[in-house]
Amino acid sequence: MPKTHGLLSTRTAAAAAATLLIAAAAAFPLHARQAAPPAPAPTPTITLGSGRHTYEWVRNWAKLPQGMADLGSTHGGIVIDKKNRVLVSTDTANSLCIFDADGNWQGAIGQELNGGLHGLMIREEGGEEFIYAAHLSAHEAVKLKLDGSVVWRVGYPQESGIYKDEGGYAPTGIAVLPDGAIVVADGYSTSWLHLFDKDQKYVKSFGGGGTEPGKFQTCHGLCLDTRYDKPLLLIADRANQRLQHFDLDCNFVKLHDQELRLPCFTTIAHGDGDVAVPDLQGRVTIFDRDMKLVCHLGDNEDPGLRSNFDVRHDRLKDGQFTSPHGCTWDKDGNLYVQDWNVLGRITKLKRVKPAGK
Repeated sequence: MPKTHGLLSTRTAAAAAATLLIAAAAAFPLHARQAAPPAPAPTPTITLGSGRHTYEWVRNWAKLPQGMADLGSTHGGIVIDKKNRVLVSTDTANSLCIFDADGNWQGAIGQELNGGLHGLMIREEGGEEFIYAAHLSAHEAVKLKLDGSVVWRVGYPQESGIYKDEGGYAPTGIAVLPDGAIVVADGYSTSWLHLFDKDQKYVKSFGGGGTEPGKFQTCHGLCLDTRYDKPLLLIADRANQRLQHFDLDCNFVKLHDQELRLPCFTTIAHGDGDVAVPDLQGRVTIFDRDMKLVCHLGDNEDPGLRSNFDVRHDRLKDGQFTSPHGCTWDKDGNLYVQDWNVLGRITKLKRVKPAGK
């Protein structure tokens, strides 16, 4: 009989090895041995404010068209029309850039104005909406249609006797009164405010430089405040770190000088009766109808980034503003904020309804 014990031994050893491999495979399932790397953790939601003024910070809201790296210097204001389109001013040739509520680019208007639109407001008249603006670089106030075409221009108030020429006039804010008259604030020069009638004829001037009530150091922005029995003007007195109420005859009414650093503008949410104030020193502040503090939003933790124009993308943080210059609410209570920024920055804060509401 032939000898087979060597072959049997080899076969036995191979079988034993195979058994060990099978056992090892059973101990380490296929999915464990071939598992993909773990998915990145979801980006946490950033929530600002509290109560009825609770907001979610919407990351990367503004979506620019292909070939447009940056929005450009955002310096001026921001308004929303009846279609819920967001119009924001820049110091570029795109005087007013337009986005829908989701941040999608809708185009730009007002190129012939060459930038420099500053304080903005929007007003419906006879079923048509118009934009009123202080045109800082052209030393004038303007009224525009929503396609950017100019309805009228009002230059510097020669009749006031305050100015030698238009070069001394640097308007920053505008408000329209119920009868169509306008008030223009010369915030970057003399701190005088000027009243023009509904036909854009000069009437009078009020304010001027100073620290006492009724005087201003940078009367930067203003709005018509209709929350009370009689409408008033609410004016941001920026360098004096306060707001001031005036009646429509241009008389001083009341001072509000708490919880403010460098207030730029004022905007009223008529549904809540609250006012939002973009503060150049790194936050947005909300007051109630009695001008009591409700909350601060997005306060920047780094004082060096507050009121700082040259903050590039790598130093911007979600959840924190740097230099809020303009803001407005939409019909759903969402808040849009324009930072004064060299490359451009617009933020949407999505209103969060309190539980049970």
